[in-house]
Amino acid sequence: MTADLDAIREHGYVVIERLLSDDALAAIRAGLAPHLADHLLGRNDFEGHYTQRVYSLVGKGKTFEDFVEHPRILAVCDALLESNYLLTASQGIQINPGETPQPFHYDDAFYPLPRPRAAVSVSTIWAVDAFTRDNGATQILPGSHAWNDAEVVTKLSSVDFTTAPSDARVPRPPGALPAGWRDLVRDVTMPPGSVIVFLGTLVHRGGANRSAASRLAFSNQYCQPWARPQENFFLSISPERVRTMSPRVQQMLGYSIHPPFMGHADGVHPLRFVES
Repeated sequence: MTADLDAIREHGYVVIERLLSDDALAAIRAGLAPHLADHLLGRNDFEGHYTQRVYSLVGKGKTFEDFVEHPRILAVCDALLESNYLLTASQGIQINPGETPQPFHYDDAFYPLPRPRAAVSVSTIWAVDAFTRDNGATQILPGSHAWNDAEVVTKLSSVDFTTAPSDARVPRPPGALPAGWRDLVRDVTMPPGSVIVFLGTLVHRGGANRSAASRLAFSNQYCQPWARPQENFFLSISPERVRTMSPRVQQMLGYSIHPPFMGHADGVHPLRFVES
């Protein structure tokens, strides 16, 4: 645990290899298969026109609930976030052949707080398939979590954040990066079952898939208890489903009170609405 935190604080991330067993990976693939069968693709360059996303993954089965509260991940969150922290996003991600790189970004850019700063969120990306340089391995800029606001503006200004229709997308050449970034970017190649854990301020992107096969992953993100989550789990996961979940997952979905009274519902604890 100490080594995980030391790496995150110094570099902005840590890679933990082979944290999931083959049986766990098989369960994840089986759980995602019916949702991926719909073959719903992204709507812009950020989601990816050749990328499939399964949102509110935590609500799609017990397997995914279990990984939200994986003890090694929660140990990192316990150290970096305040108690009562929340789940802010949970999704499956399949990058299909022909996908181009995402724009470089950082996950909690929508929180308008000066950088550099203490963590507002912690992200995870789990490799279900191996991450390789050819199939869309996540690309990161180590140390970018410590950039100040001026550095972010300067260094990301050269990146094209515009969207394009799918028929106008032309895959970029292998290794194409903004000027001066070639020596900064690291491809996070990982065997199946591995996970990268990183601060919400770390600059990264999904890579291009130049291979002939899809690359499957899932991502859970956590945020401070006073920050608004990206996904509205109150609407995307039914009360009946929430009722079957563990107390820790219920709490992270927002069925909790952050002292003194943030999160109440009509003056009472929100769990009262799913327990009745």
